[in-house]
Amino acid sequence: MGIIILIIIGGVLGWLASLVMRTDGQQGMFLNVIVGIVGALIAGFLINPLIGGGNIMNGDYSFSSLVVSFLGAVVLLAIVNLFRRGSVR
Repeated sequence: MGIIILIIIGGVLGWLASLVMRTDGQQGMFLNVIVGIVGALIAGFLINPLIGGGNIMNGDYSFSSLVVSFLGAVVLLAIVNLFRRGSVR
């Protein structure tokens, strides 16, 4: 059951990040899920130890862990856009 919730939340976070980064038209639902989950991984390993928050990869779905995971997805899309187009947006 936990993996299904992770996929749903990852999809929503990836979709929101793609809206913020204006890449929603270029990627589909599958890529939104991948971006959300990988963004949560990035946030879980890099940002959460600095602020002491939870991690959605461990089943903590608090507000702070969702915001940090969203920021991780935005950072991931910014890095992908930088390599793909040469600019962040």
